[in-house]
Amino acid sequence: MELNEDQDLDLIFPIINGKVSMAINRMMYRNFRKEGLDITPEQWTVLAFLWREDGVTQQTLCNSTFKDKPSMTRLIDNLVKQNLVCRNASVKDRRSNYIFLTDTGKSIKEKARKALFDTMNAALARIDEEGLQQVRSILSIVFGNIREALDER
Repeated sequence: MELNEDQDLDLIFPIINGKVSMAINRMMYRNFRKEGLDITPEQWTVLAFLWREDGVTQQTLCNSTFKDKPSMTRLIDNLVKQNLVCRNASVKDRRSNYIFLTDTGKSIKEKARKALFDTMNAALARIDEEGLQQVRSILSIVFGNIREALDER
């Protein structure tokens, strides 16, 4: 499908400008607080990656979360201050840091998961399985198209 100037962009604009994402992030933030967690949705993206694969480079985290290096450095700095992660310099390359969860970072996983599930259950209420499958499929295609377009540059 290719858009032309006559089509109603009001249907597409909320997706493009991140309105849905912002609303979900706001609810996640609130649900983290309800669980007694002082983390942001952005910090959660880093923690969630580390809960699956602990001890990765900052660059790996940048690539997997689509964050630039300065943003990732700030995120990790804040997570270090909160004693949720620690940095270990690479033995092979002193410019490279590996990021590991601390015991505290590991211990909040279940509370964060509950906050996430509460958020997503609210966001996806009244969407049946077929609708959810369509949303997944369409967003996967959109994401793939954007990745492809970015790789062409």
